[in-house]
Amino acid sequence: MANGKKGRVLIVEDDLSERRGLSDLLAAWGYETETAADGEDALGKIASFEPHVVISDLRMPRMTGMELLKRMREEWPGTALMMLTGQATIEEAVEATKLGALNFIEKPIEPARLQVELRNCLDRQDNVRQLEIANRRLRDAGLLGSLVGRSKRMQDVMALIEQVAPSSASVLITGESGTGKELAARTIHELSPRAARAFVAVNCAAIPETLMESEIFGHEKGAFTGATERRLGCFELADTGTLLLDEIGEMPMQTQAKLLRVLEDSRVRRLGSKHEISVDVRVLAATNKVPEEAVAKGQLRNDLYFRLNVVQIEMPPLREHLEDLDDMVAAILADLGRKHGREVKEVDSEVLEAFRHYSWPGNVRELRNSLERGVVVCTNGVLRRKDLSAEFGRTALASDDGLRLRPGLTVGEAERRLIMETLAFAGNNKTRAAQMLGISLKTLHNKLKQYETQPQS
Repeated sequence: MANGKKGRVLIVEDDLSERRGLSDLLAAWGYETETAADGEDALGKIASFEPHVVISDLRMPRMTGMELLKRMREEWPGTALMMLTGQATIEEAVEATKLGALNFIEKPIEPARLQVELRNCLDRQDNVRQLEIANRRLRDAGLLGSLVGRSKRMQDVMALIEQVAPSSASVLITGESGTGKELAARTIHELSPRAARAFVAVNCAAIPETLMESEIFGHEKGAFTGATERRLGCFELADTGTLLLDEIGEMPMQTQAKLLRVLEDSRVRRLGSKHEISVDVRVLAATNKVPEEAVAKGQLRNDLYFRLNVVQIEMPPLREHLEDLDDMVAAILADLGRKHGREVKEVDSEVLEAFRHYSWPGNVRELRNSLERGVVVCTNGVLRRKDLSAEFGRTALASDDGLRLRPGLTVGEAERRLIMETLAFAGNNKTRAAQMLGISLKTLHNKLKQYETQPQS
């Protein structure tokens, strides 16, 4: 530490004599100290003094220690806080721990215990800083969590993830289908203080509307026909951890309204229950839609969009960072090798050349699927062009009798023809067709159902 000091400590205590006494004690131990009379005063001191640790009383005028902790978690997630109190309840201690308080020390303070706890707290801070340095080195090498890429597009994504991960801010991850939005969410979780807790991912497009609220909020036994037992919802399963709501634009508007209330007060009520449950969940959301367009079309509530969009991360389509292909292929092959117990030692140059000249409508997901087939069928540990699917590289519009557009054709009819041609090309595989079209499977099903009731042009 600078000036030979052990570290900077901000003491927040409304009692003047206790504040001065604690400051003198820590200064005698070799710490650089600053003091604040309450939480409001502390916010300004944190910004200017930049403490390594804040030691705060719980009960104070204007802003309590708990309110200060919540603000610190949002604005200074890297600063540790130790809570002091003479009259804390068990509920307050649990809430403070959930919010990130590292210690809860009762008054009157035992100097020996405080000295040990403070040293342990600073040691943990050092470990966090060392981990940040290691992550930065990995990012410079093109790796961050499950993400791979040294291109400027991917480095910008990684830098933003590294910046927001330690906080509790909601993040909206956008991008075409298959670009790695869930991988980005997992990386945010892995780099956050919640890494040891649960990561729960829910695909809103894959859940029937009738079951959506039960899946998200849970239900009590007998809440509806077929509810034979209590079921915990995703918020309870992700308590103290991270919840990813994938394809948020596919969530029914009624459920979006209930979700907004949970996000605002951190309390959830199971279907059929009279009681609310307090939850501590960091919510990440993802969508393959353009959020502003989804809001304009009434697919996403405007207030929910602003609540989720504290930070937005856009995952680039693979065709826009093909310079990362070699690194991505190597990383995916290593993962697939562990999965299937088959090592691919070499990738033929013809394969890489074909990859570089392909538009990858299915993005990274399509790249992984192509490589997985190759890993399974290749021989002698060498991946060759013949090991890829016979359909690889074709486009839905390649044949002479493919999609034809003419003046006067409506946009709706052009869309219908594109969807039907893509579906035919995909061998009626709706999941693959949806990936190629860049829409959710649920949207494709809705479009096909709509076409059944409409006359063709």
